[in-house]
Formats: sequence, structure tokens, C-alpha cells
Amino acid sequence: MKLLRLAPENTKFPFMRFRRVSYPFSAALSIISVVLFLTLGMNFGIDFSGGTLMELRAKSGTADISAIRSEMRKLTSGDIEVQGFGSPSDALLRFGVPKEGAVAQEQTVAAVKDALGSQYDFRRVEVVGPRVSGELVQSGTLGVVISIIAVLCYLWFRFEWQFAVGAIIATMHDLLLTVGFFSITRLEFNTTSIAAILTIVGYSLNETVVVLDRIREMLKKYRKMPTDQLIDVSVNAVLPRTIMTATTVFLALLSLVIFGGEVIRSFSLAMIWGICVATYSSVFICSPMLIYLGLRNTSAESAPAPEAKDAKAKKTGAVKTA
Repeated sequence: MKLLRLAPENTKFPFMRFRRVSYPFSAALSIISVVLFLTLGMNFGIDFSGGTLMELRAKSGTADISAIRSEMRKLTSGDIEVQGFGSPSDALLRFGVPKEGAVAQEQTVAAVKDALGSQYDFRRVEVVGPRVSGELVQSGTLGVVISIIAVLCYLWFRFEWQFAVGAIIATMHDLLLTVGFFSITRLEFNTTSIAAILTIVGYSLNETVVVLDRIREMLKKYRKMPTDQLIDVSVNAVLPRTIMTATTVFLALLSLVIFGGEVIRSFSLAMIWGICVATYSSVFICSPMLIYLGLRNTSAESAPAPEAKDAKAKKTGAVKTA
């Protein structure tokens, strides 16, 4: 088992010393994410913007992107996007909802199948109208908000209020940076991206609760230890578990990126980004927040560290033996 250990035991890394660096750094990234969202926006898929998505595969040879694009310009006058993905024989065709409405959209789909059906197989066809896309936006946003409120209520009753506030701040930090990630990478934002965001929220809260639970345990054990020192001891205690969890999830997601195909690529890449951000925020955002929220008096008299207590106990035992 020692060969599988990714972090040494009994580490004493002073995490809380870096809070004066991690907070400005995270604040800058959050502001950049908001600016990117307001300026560049999101690359919404047809789930949210409405339109038609067709996945084509050439029956023989490679997909001719330019020929498909020129053929589409004859069939529709709206926005058209044709790109290759996956293997050289695959192509992705996307066009928005025609001005004439849903009937014209269905007619365009039928015309495309007639024009390209002899050369390409249609592996996937998705048609979403503007009304459905608007409902998906509302439902997705409502789902994320309700999940965060529910978690806030749970943490408020499960722990002290400082723990709940720290966890929510860390979770909002992760959400903002994930939105910035989608904006700057221009990955398609669709319903699977909503699933990725909800999964990131769950993973982030799981990592945060593990750290908070150890901090609460240490609060009962070392009542006079200063808060920053106590948090350092708690984070170092769960560090091997945190690194092992993040590494195993990262390897699973990496295999999805490589072998999962284009359909779930945005989900997998967002999740990889999310686990890195969530692991960082549970240590450098949520934990230091407890100090600023006044969980304990940082000027309290320091209790003997665990190593000092062990040494004192051994010394006392040796004196009694003598």
C-alpha cells in the first residue's frame, strides 16, 4: 500500500500562511470569469439556443467539409456551422432556427437528408425549438440554485454557521471559475454541461465537508490551539485522502476525454477543471474563511502540539519507570 500512497503521512505544510496570496489570486480569477461571461458569453449549444444538430459519417472516404458547407448554403440562409470532429470521416452540422419557424426547420432537415443521404449516414439528428430552449435555460438555472440553497441549509444545521458560509463561498468560487472556463475555451454549453456543473458542486462540497469535519474534530480535541495552527493540522491530516481522491477521479475523466468521443468531451473537460478547482478551494478558500469569520480566537494560548504531547507522555512514563 505504501507504493500507492501519493502523499507522505504526517505532513506539516503551513497552508494557512498562503491565505494572503490565495484570496487575491482567487478574487482576480473570479473577476476575470465574470468579465469573460459578460463580454464573450457562452458557446450555447442547440439545447439552449435552439436549432438543429446533425452528426454525419461518410459512407466511404473522408468527410468533405467544404462541399457540405456549400450544399447547406443552397438549402438555408441562416447561420451555418460545419466542422470535422472525431475521425476524418465524421462531420458535425449545425444551423439555427429559420425565421419562418418550426415548420421551415423540419423542411430544412428533410432537404439536408435528401441532399446528403447518398454520401453520408446520419448518426444523430437533434432539433430544438426556441421555446424548448428557453425552458431548458430556466430549468437548468433553477436546478443549480435550488441545489446550492439545499446544501446551505444542510451545512447550517450539520455544522456551525461559519462552516456553512465558508462552504458556500468556496462553491460559488468553483462555479464562477467553471463559467469562466467555458467562456474562454468556447466549449459547447449544453444540458450535459449543466450535469457537469452539478457534479462539480457535489464533488466540491464533498471535499469541503471532509476538511470541515476534521476541523470540527480537532476543535474538540485541542481547545486552546490557535485557529490557523489547528486548521493546518486538520488539512494535513486529510491531505493523503484528498490527493488520492482527486487523482483517481482525474484518471477516470482523462480516459473519457481520450476515448469517450466528441459528445461528452465538454462534460469531461469541465469535470477535470472542476476537480482541480474544487480541491484547491476546499483547502485555500473554505478553510481560511473560518479564520476571517471568527470561528475561534486566534490569540488563544497555544496548546501543546500532538508531537509535544507524545514526547511529554513518554518522558513522564520514563520517570515513573525509573
